[in-house]
Amino acid sequence: MARQAAYDYLIKLLMIGDSGVGKSCLLLRFSDDSFTTSFITTIGIDFKIKTVEIDGKRVKLQIWDTAGQERFRTITTAYYRGAMGILLVYDITDEQSFLNIRNWIRNIEQHASDSVQKILIGNKCDMTDDRIITKDRGQELADEYGIKFYETSAKTDTNVKEAFIAIATDIVEKKISMGDQPVGDRRPGGVNVNGGGGGKPNGRGCCK
Repeated sequence: MARQAAYDYLIKLLMIGDSGVGKSCLLLRFSDDSFTTSFITTIGIDFKIKTVEIDGKRVKLQIWDTAGQERFRTITTAYYRGAMGILLVYDITDEQSFLNIRNWIRNIEQHASDSVQKILIGNKCDMTDDRIITKDRGQELADEYGIKFYETSAKTDTNVKEAFIAIATDIVEKKISMGDQPVGDRRPGGVNVNGGGGGKPNGRGCCK
């Protein structure tokens, strides 16, 4: 029987963090290998798809980029439920974005699956002159929650792929260890990962 799927595993990732920390720039760098200085705030939710190879398996990553503003937080909670991995992003030049990581983790604990994988990302590490949060502080916070930590720069393409691949690898290895067969639970046209948040207004973000 011919294999129809173009991938072995479909993994749903969610990016969260304060507005302006660079979530959309990180996603653009990883998915399209590009960087833009024109900043457009994400409205609600947007996502991109990227297929990578991990441990000899083709893994389709569906990466959801959330709006960081408080008024959108009720929209984005619906997307926690479908996430297998969550990337918590702060800006190393912004103290408050770092302090707010604890609030974001509380949101995860309230809304996401208990088994969700998490990773902490300190973005804009190219801005050394403006750095406020030391790498040690980031590592200490990650250690406190028992999660991996990367400092990244979407601008210089530092550790961007490494961070996404790290969390995806953890999820794939967890699936394999639990006996999850490749594409065993795949549904036709399974692009809608909203995990029960279907009644929300148009899930795709728009720049206009």
